[in-house]
Amino acid sequence: MTTTNDRPRLGVGMVGYAFMGVAHAQAWRNAPRFFDLPMTVDMAVVAGRTESAVRAAADVQGWRDVETDWKALVVRDDVDLVDICTPGDTHAEIAIAALEAGRHVLCEKPLANSVAEAEAMVAAAEQASGIAMVGFTYRRVPAIQLARQLVADGRIGIVRHVRAQYLQDWIADPQAPLSWRLDKQKAGSGALGDIGAHIVDLAQFITGEHVTGVSAVLETFVHERPVASSFSGLSGSGDAERTGPVTVDDAAIFLGRMSGGALATFEATRFAYGRKNAIRLEINGSAGSLAFDFEDMNVLHFFDAAEPAGTAGFRRIVVTEPEHPYVGAWWPAGHGLGYEHAFTHQVVDLVGGIASGVAPTPTFADGLAVQRVLDAVERSAQAQSTWTPTGKES
Repeated sequence: MTTTNDRPRLGVGMVGYAFMGVAHAQAWRNAPRFFDLPMTVDMAVVAGRTESAVRAAADVQGWRDVETDWKALVVRDDVDLVDICTPGDTHAEIAIAALEAGRHVLCEKPLANSVAEAEAMVAAAEQASGIAMVGFTYRRVPAIQLARQLVADGRIGIVRHVRAQYLQDWIADPQAPLSWRLDKQKAGSGALGDIGAHIVDLAQFITGEHVTGVSAVLETFVHERPVASSFSGLSGSGDAERTGPVTVDDAAIFLGRMSGGALATFEATRFAYGRKNAIRLEINGSAGSLAFDFEDMNVLHFFDAAEPAGTAGFRRIVVTEPEHPYVGAWWPAGHGLGYEHAFTHQVVDLVGGIASGVAPTPTFADGLAVQRVLDAVERSAQAQSTWTPTGKES
């Protein structure tokens, strides 16, 4: 690690440049422009399999150089941190190699495709000199940070109920084409791991508790989809008339119990027409409640049970004041933030952790904790051990 402008240089190499890569790249670009970082970020190199495509992405996103093999990126002298934005089946191999090479690692969620892979990643992180962090970026939405603080301060008392939903509709149309996210070998699971992982993490993050057990149902509504020409999961010409199998869940619903005794319900689906990115959380406690919806992401609703019954009601808190987490570095009070800002906040906390030598959360161990819940959900759904028939056939 070299020094630039009296601040240590942090050379970043990113693997993968599509949707998540775009979001991560803008965060690496924007963080130094809005926050006073303790290190100078150098967007050194991005890796992708197709040279022409990765060079085009590098030009747009702001990377200095490209590689077509992630193994070459990991060992480059100008790379101090490896940012992994690839499908889940590659996370463990890339992260472990990077940690063993002495690099810091930021890995997209879910941490891995299995508990065994996640455990291997945690073991590598524990032995490594670098910092390892998993990208549950919704933690860094200011309203979510405020919710966690209110719970920690005892403002809602003992947590009794957690309700968590993540609702999307991007594959509700049966003619929506196959992608790697619908291939179990690449993605690990469907709605469960892709978006369910987020609400599991948020429930545990906000409450400070962990899920101790689950009872679950998984469902795949559309079992065959058109094969898009860009989908490499199946061999063939990619003709629009061809179809291929969906090998993951389309929706997941499960009950859970939190370590503090609260009851929890979780729902993750990509079949909720009209819901684009609805992360809905409501937490009820012995002294109040909190409610949040990412489609109104700058607002947190808070109910204080101590208020007189005649005037009590949910208080709408617009989380855009300079006093709110992260907000002071951005726009004047009242000017809302968007989806991309949480990725910038992630970079800010990660760079600060590297500079101080204190690993920021969520760590790989936090990612493993979520992976264990996802695994328990799959096992519960397969076993149907608590499924009680009503005695009436449909």
